Amino acid sequence: MFINKEEFKEAFIRKLEEKIGKKKDQASEQDAYLALGALISERINQKWLQNNQKGTESRDKQVYFFSMEFLLGRLLGNNLLNLDMLSLVKTGLNELGFRFTSIEEKEKDAGLGNGGLGRLAACFLDSLASLDLPGHGYGLRYKYGMFDQRFIDGNQVELPDQWLSQEYVWKVRREEEAVEVRFGGHILTHEQEGKLHFEHVDYEQLRAVPYDVPVIGYHNDTVNTLRLWSAEPTEEDILVKAKKEHSCQNLLDHQRSLESITEFLYPDDSTEEGKRLRLKQEYFLVSSGVQCVIRSFEKLDLSWSLFPDYKKLHINDTHPTLIIPELMRILMDEKKLGWEEAWQITQASVSYTNHTTLSEALETWPVEMIRSLLPRIYMIIEEINERFCRMLWESSPGNFDRIAKLAIIADGQVKMAHLSIVGSSSVNGVAKMHTEILKKREMKLFYDIFPDRFNNKTNGISHRRWLMYVNPLLTNAIDEAIGEQWKKEPERLQDLLYQIEDASFLDTLNEIKQKNKQNFASWVEDKTGVQLDPTSIFDVQIKRLHGYKRQLLNALHIIHLYNQIKCNPTSNLTPRTFIFGAKAASSYHFAKKVIKLINTIAQIVNNDADVKDKLKVVFLENYSVSLAERIIPAANISEQISTAGKEASGTGNMKLMMNGALTLGTMDGANVEICDVIGNDHMYSFGLSAEEVQAYYDTGIYSAKETYEEDERIRRTLDQLIHYSPFSKGGTEFREIYDELLFNNDEYFVLRDFNSYVNTQQQISYDYQDIRNWNRKCLVNIAHSGVFSSDRTIKSYAAEIWGLNSHNTVNGLGEENGM
Repeated sequence: MFINKEEFKEAFIRKLEEKIGKKKDQASEQDAYLALGALISERINQKWLQNNQKGTESRDKQVYFFSMEFLLGRLLGNNLLNLDMLSLVKTGLNELGFRFTSIEEKEKDAGLGNGGLGRLAACFLDSLASLDLPGHGYGLRYKYGMFDQRFIDGNQVELPDQWLSQEYVWKVRREEEAVEVRFGGHILTHEQEGKLHFEHVDYEQLRAVPYDVPVIGYHNDTVNTLRLWSAEPTEEDILVKAKKEHSCQNLLDHQRSLESITEFLYPDDSTEEGKRLRLKQEYFLVSSGVQCVIRSFEKLDLSWSLFPDYKKLHINDTHPTLIIPELMRILMDEKKLGWEEAWQITQASVSYTNHTTLSEALETWPVEMIRSLLPRIYMIIEEINERFCRMLWESSPGNFDRIAKLAIIADGQVKMAHLSIVGSSSVNGVAKMHTEILKKREMKLFYDIFPDRFNNKTNGISHRRWLMYVNPLLTNAIDEAIGEQWKKEPERLQDLLYQIEDASFLDTLNEIKQKNKQNFASWVEDKTGVQLDPTSIFDVQIKRLHGYKRQLLNALHIIHLYNQIKCNPTSNLTPRTFIFGAKAASSYHFAKKVIKLINTIAQIVNNDADVKDKLKVVFLENYSVSLAERIIPAANISEQISTAGKEASGTGNMKLMMNGALTLGTMDGANVEICDVIGNDHMYSFGLSAEEVQAYYDTGIYSAKETYEEDERIRRTLDQLIHYSPFSKGGTEFREIYDELLFNNDEYFVLRDFNSYVNTQQQISYDYQDIRNWNRKCLVNIAHSGVFSSDRTIKSYAAEIWGLNSHNTVNGLGEENGM
């Protein structure tokens, strides 16, 4: 890239003058960021072009990962790390009078995702490129992200996330590769030469323009692509609409409605209009992407029967499920294949990852909405359903109940998870426990029919981003202890176990953690004015705010601790700092009320002289990838306290584990596998098991009121939410939380697990006093965290689902996999 530091400095100064029109001494940090981004992009683009040419010439099999979210975070530092230029650029900029950290903060987090689903997709792209595998992401280029979260009087307030308000230096607009997407209209059917033909007429057409973002492999020549589709209607699209309606009125409103398809990530779907917009988004992504894949395959000039040998389309959660009928539509209506051949190609090409055990989160769409918005797509879904139900009838005649439970279309709804399972060759869960729940409970009837399709692929995280980049002090210590081979083979982190009795290395781990905590505390004080004690336990819960994730349990425990201190201010309590980061969906009223409660607790606790040295609470605004990168290296405790059986996997647990935080968690999701790897002595588990939770749901014998009446600590804590106390202030602010727990019978068993949680937290406070043994536990976690690298996950996807190999051409793959 650059021969040496001096060459970089000269190129940077030249780029400042060319792009910004300023000399070095006149340039702001924003100027420096734009110039640096442009300079690095030029170097990336050279490799990108070579990589694309190589892929075309070698005819490698390609996988296309369709997802509504790609939570990239900032790319500047990560790109420089993967290009092996980070140290050189930092040093060069420093000598020119710039601070890299200040420049980096000028990049906004890309508003392309919300939570774990999107961050997982980003880690997968990183691993695909770093493993030299030809895999690309397809998503939407949202104008506005989820939202910018602000707290006003403790309440969450949502502001627009205007991440595109400044130039996004990593994108390349591909105007020449735009495609057209159609909505509405109706279908004309006619017979020709003994075959039915379908013509889509009176439709509304919209142009999809791709913006490509390079995905750079770690220390290799691979540059894959994240393609983001933008809805950009042309003047012709608008005029066609006017001609059809014989009116030129409201043309701007019409243009605005078309552009809105890629305006917001997850528009509010509590209204009919919002639901239609969400459905339009999903089809817009799918149709754009599938058309692009088809066009790429046609350049190979091969038989359609070979399509699955060259192209794999992956559905990340149910949002892109319409890939299945859209691929069928193109193969049949445009490429003139028969149903059976098109169906065989589609099933063989498509794979599906399920991300939830929550039945209410399994996506469904009203029949009439799909029929009116996507008439041909609905016809194909209906035919898939008819053929599937006929197969069920033939295998089990007269079993109407079974057919009703398995049907893709039932009760006026199209069930997207059912369509994904029926129309794909592989269905995977994202943790061993999650996959077993799918097979034995949530998707049991489908598993009985298609047992060979179901498999597990435990999630993973990019160790390059979540250890090497965010925690350079720990990275350097690991390098000195075991060498650098772990960076490309993360399982080699287990070599750290040889240091388990090395007092010097354990002390080094402790010093690194304290340094990270001090840096984080300084940042928090600068941003919020809240002073944190770096010698206290940093107890962290950072994730989407939802009832089943139980931030409420954490909050009630803090009230309990506060009560203890107020009763006995001289008690010898191990100091605690509770750190929260979370957004609640804008329409999720209960979750927003929990945010208000935590902020109320923080306001009281942080200003009470009796507890100031023992307890501190901070809820940081606008949780994001960049904020997580600050928090995670400083964490001592990783709160993973979801109701057992509700969390599919979780990846925050892996990131925190990798940075030496100890897990406090239920036996849920990937916590179970973390426990299997490190042993129960190196984490803190508590609470009901998934089987016990399910038994309560099945029998209905759980009584939150009985638990409340039997436990004085719970009773006192809850009563403080509604009776006069520092927390309720004599009002009814938190009556909704109180009623949800007691009168709606505590759906997520917050009260049932309270006692176990409190006792486990007491054990943590006791254990932390033996800091040498604590650091042994931290070392065991770090050493085993390589198992949870997304490299391991992607290798499994590539070998077992996609048939992808970085070294073989399609012919080699075909021979190896019996294709």
